Order: sequence, then C-alpha cells, then structure tokens
Amino acid sequence: MTYKTSLDNLAKGITISITVLFAVIIIGQYSIIKDVGRAVPIYTTVALILIYFIAFAFRPINYNLANGKLTIHRLLLDVNIDRVNIKSVELIDKDKIGWSLRTFGIGGLFGYFGYFVNIKMGKMTWYATRKDRTVLLLTNDNKKIILTPDDHTKFLTDFYL
Repeated sequence: MTYKTSLDNLAKGITISITVLFAVIIIGQYSIIKDVGRAVPIYTTVALILIYFIAFAFRPINYNLANGKLTIHRLLLDVNIDRVNIKSVELIDKDKIGWSLRTFGIGGLFGYFGYFVNIKMGKMTWYATRKDRTVLLLTNDNKKIILTPDDHTKFLTDFYL
C-alpha cells in the first residue's frame, strides 16, 4: 500500500521563499558583478543549484508498505526497512517533535529530512514533509524514525494488519 506525502504550509512557504531567493541571487549576481569576471557567478550558481537539487532529490515522495518492508521513496536512494526490524509504530503529537534541532539535514526546503534531536525524544531520523500527522517508528536497535503520511491513521492500521 502506498501512502502519499504532502508539504505543510510552513514547508511550502520555505520552499517558495528559498526558490525565489536563489533565483534572485543567481540573476542578480550576473547583473551586478561585472568587474570580478565570470568565475565567481558561475561558482555561486553551481553551488545554489546543487543545494537545491540535492534537497529535491532526497525529499520523501511517498511511503510504501509491501512485501514485508517499509520503503521510503525518494528520487535518489530509497530507504528500505524490513518490518521485522521495526519494534513499534505509534502516532505522536506534533508537540513531541516541537523545538527539534536539525543536526544534519533539511529543515523546510521540500520537507524535513535528515537527523534531528530534541529534549523529549532524543536523536531521530526524519523523512517528513510536514510537522503534523506524525508517525514514530522505533526500530529493534532503538532508532527513532519520523514519517508523515497524509493518512497517518490508515498507515498505522495497515502496518499492524
């Protein structure tokens, strides 16, 4: 069964803002910087485009429960977790993941994914597109994984079938 993901309003706003900001920087530098030569604008353009497309490529597209495993689909490098390696799955309040700090990952551009930490839950790996409709997976080795399927209650029900 495939579970869709959609961005919350904050992620949409951040994605639109970053897109506009990067476009303004890329376009603006070519019109402003004329004396330095072409190397600086090219390096900046390549760096910004690389950041943008890395975020796009590693965003969670959807989640799939089938054949005894959970697959987190991304444009590059899907994440596969065998269901036998998952100790528990539960719905959690967005308050539990509130005030999480990003230690290595993306915090709004096309979603929230990577490594995060907070006082209430400790270290977590997020493959999320929103900060509500949150599902916590606890693996057998006590790793915490945050997912945000659009239909989070159906995901939980189907997981235990």
